[in-house]
Amino acid sequence: MNTPLQPWPYPRWIAHRGAGKLAPENTLAAFQLGHAHGWRMFECDVKLSADGLPFLLHDATLERTSNGQGTAGQLPWAELARLDAGSWLAPVYAGEPIPTLVTIARFCLDHGSLLNIEIKPTPGTERQTGEVVAQAAARLWQGASVPPLLSSFQPESLSGAQAAAPALPRALLLDSLWEGWLDTARRLNCVAVVCKYTLWDAALVASARAAGLRCLCYTVNDTVAAQDLLALGLDGLITDRVDYFDPSQADAVVVNASNGRRVERNA
Repeated sequence: MNTPLQPWPYPRWIAHRGAGKLAPENTLAAFQLGHAHGWRMFECDVKLSADGLPFLLHDATLERTSNGQGTAGQLPWAELARLDAGSWLAPVYAGEPIPTLVTIARFCLDHGSLLNIEIKPTPGTERQTGEVVAQAAARLWQGASVPPLLSSFQPESLSGAQAAAPALPRALLLDSLWEGWLDTARRLNCVAVVCKYTLWDAALVASARAAGLRCLCYTVNDTVAAQDLLALGLDGLITDRVDYFDPSQADAVVVNASNGRRVERNA
């Protein structure tokens, strides 16, 4: 017996890490630029400082996207807050700080933007990170008409989120179709799966739909691939190309006519 799909309040197009590669990822500047390009839903990565504060960062370590060093989750927030998370991309972003989840929540709520929070735990803190991030999200979005979507590659993080804030929607992230993924998504009462875009085909969509799961993909930056995914009926496409795709077009790929650059296929 097929499980019916629940109502889906999120737009089809989602800006990766705020503004893709146009601004320093996972910063307030990225969200501001993505919003300026007309995007109304964003994806970001959230982990915990050593003293338990949720903040935005993708990598476990600081070197790639800041002037810091070492494992981010081993530092207290007071130290993380002093880092420069913008100069690595361009001088104009020098001094851009790492934002807290509180900062990004305020931006989204003030601008009517929706959010996909990827729970990105420092290794060894999977369940704790899920619990704390979910608790914070439930508090920050209390009373909001559309809550954030919590996602993670780590089932233990989603389990922690489920225990801490069961009313918040959850999604299982997949970079491969490992054995038992569908049973895991069901056990965690997920509303969606978010797969690497090259995994999706009609059979996988049918399997997910039969289980009552919405279907999303990351990170599609190519027009041909995006059109194929829309034809499969995917509910969400996460992209870096916030300057190229038109997020107001739910069912077709429309590109910014002023941008004549060729879009490269990029997983």
